[in-house]
Amino acid sequence: MSTKELFLEIGTEEIPAGFIPRAMAEMEAIITRELTAARLTFGEVKTLATPRRLALLVRDIPAIQPDAEITATGPSRKAAYDADGKPTKAAEGFARGQGVDVSAIRIVTTDKGDYISITRTETGRPTHELLSEILPGLINDIPFKKSMRWGDLDVRFARPIHWIVALFDGVIVPFEFGNITSGAVSRGHRFMANTTFPVRDYAHYLEECERHFVIPDPERRKEIIRRETHRVAIAAGGHLLPDEELLEQVSFLVEYPSAVHGTFSEEFLVVPKEVLITSMRSHQRYFSIVDGDGKLLPGFITINNTLTEDPSVVVKGNQRVLRARLSDARFFFEEDQKVKLDERVEGLKKVVYQQKLGTSFEKMERFKALAEGLAAKLNPDVKDQTGRAAWLCKADLVSAMVGEFPEVQGIMGREYALLEGEDVAVAVAIAEHYLPTQAGGELPVSDIGAFVSIADKLDTICGCFGVGLIPTGAADPYALRRATIGIISIILNRGYRLSLPELIGTSLELLTAKLTRPREQVAGEVLEYFRARFINLLANDYPGDAVDAAVSADFVDLVDVKARIVALAEFATHSDFEPLAVAFKRVGNIIKEGTDAPIDPALFEDAAENALYEAFSAVKATVETRVAAGSWLDALIEIATLRGPVDAFFDRVMVMAEDQRVRTNRLALLTAIARMFSRIADFAKIAG
Repeated sequence: MSTKELFLEIGTEEIPAGFIPRAMAEMEAIITRELTAARLTFGEVKTLATPRRLALLVRDIPAIQPDAEITATGPSRKAAYDADGKPTKAAEGFARGQGVDVSAIRIVTTDKGDYISITRTETGRPTHELLSEILPGLINDIPFKKSMRWGDLDVRFARPIHWIVALFDGVIVPFEFGNITSGAVSRGHRFMANTTFPVRDYAHYLEECERHFVIPDPERRKEIIRRETHRVAIAAGGHLLPDEELLEQVSFLVEYPSAVHGTFSEEFLVVPKEVLITSMRSHQRYFSIVDGDGKLLPGFITINNTLTEDPSVVVKGNQRVLRARLSDARFFFEEDQKVKLDERVEGLKKVVYQQKLGTSFEKMERFKALAEGLAAKLNPDVKDQTGRAAWLCKADLVSAMVGEFPEVQGIMGREYALLEGEDVAVAVAIAEHYLPTQAGGELPVSDIGAFVSIADKLDTICGCFGVGLIPTGAADPYALRRATIGIISIILNRGYRLSLPELIGTSLELLTAKLTRPREQVAGEVLEYFRARFINLLANDYPGDAVDAAVSADFVDLVDVKARIVALAEFATHSDFEPLAVAFKRVGNIIKEGTDAPIDPALFEDAAENALYEAFSAVKATVETRVAAGSWLDALIEIATLRGPVDAFFDRVMVMAEDQRVRTNRLALLTAIARMFSRIADFAKIAG
């Protein structure tokens, strides 16, 4: 059967850049779902987009839907036929609903009894007809954060639609959406080629778009922007400051990108570079330029949506707008320095952190105590510096600069602390305590910053759980998932040996006055929340069953848990691993909860019992020593020597003997062995 190409373009007014990536993904998902439901096979699916158009290509769709054999089950046999075996109205209605004569009914036997059934052949329809039904629904189903109606129409979209191109094998797929009828005519760039052009197919569409100053493929636009910004930065005597997130945003703001270089006065360089970069990036979508040492240069690169005959006109306009922005930033910077950070801390008493959890000052007092406790346990030499960093780390929240540029919180605290002559380690920790800001992001490099970061994040998690602000699958307004992953990442990165349940308990104790739920219940929920995030995080790098097995055995010291996961993953490559895991699962299934009865060798009746007991006694001390030292792989290798004796035991010994003393003694031996390896992992979780 020959296959054809589907091409769809939805032409609109400018769609917000942030809406477009999701719309592209949803278009692909919807067409995949609908074609599959229509029994149509297909090949490559590709989406394109600019601010003024969303486009979709699907290759290798058959011209005709394949026939299908449809089986429908109706009422029970008893309900379908009367005492004389004649069809009842129920049977006749069922046949009529299926479009066949009652004589086509067959009886099928199921687990619930005999039922009537009809099998019919549904002839495939031309794909062209099916697409006329599918495509309007696809357009309607594309989700947007906000959508709108226009005119007096009853349809909604991100922005008003002005044209639709819909072609299958080069032929228009006819349908209407609102007041727009599908066709084969697209439009060029709004300013450089504001004319229509015909479209024959996807390849022709790309050619015509280029001729009309439109680059519909966002990946190609990104590559052009990346290349041009690097070129302009080098021409300006510097290097581009990489910013993939900004690149993504800008690529969906333009249809035909061109890079222009502008400058700003060096007088603004007295302002911390993070503020200047944030101002240029957040407000103007400008790329920054740095020298070979990473120092910010007084220049920027902006991406235009047009080619300009006189770039200087564009540059002057951008420089004028930027100067106003940077003047504000410099003013805030200078004004903020008139008030010391210590004085600003008092201002936190007037800032409500969360209605049920109190002010930012109260929160700071709690996590300050928690951070000092961490320092006392893990690095007593920096306890005072940790307390000082915790005391000051939220002070910049009441500064003018952070009020204008929330993205630089922590950074401004560090800069103001340095200007005031604060200990450098304390100043650095003020900025570090917000890290990581995203999954896989940069982590604190100092113990001081790490202690304050852990404490601040844990107070947020425990506080929210403690007053019922628990995240759901759809909502996590306090970013508790990110905070939890951040704590786990810091602990593992820095190798902190501590008890997570104990740390959670300390945090909840500090929150006692605020809790509206039972502390023990909250502690259990928070620990379980950490457990779930830990499993998800580690399962990216290690076998899922090894992660589950290690976590199920013990979840107290995260560094210890990870070490056991690493050992299990390594041991899984050994030939003894699978049969040993099977044997230990068998042990676990038999002993259930186990028994605390002592082992009495005098009650052994079979040589296999003696052999297993002697083998266990021989390795027990060595295993305990290696477990105590955290040498998990060595402990597993030592335990593996029990495989033979365990197998022989199960081959020759009936554990559940009639004599209760013998039975209990055998269970006691297996319990002792199970408890030795259960310190490492719950082998019931191992797959296979």
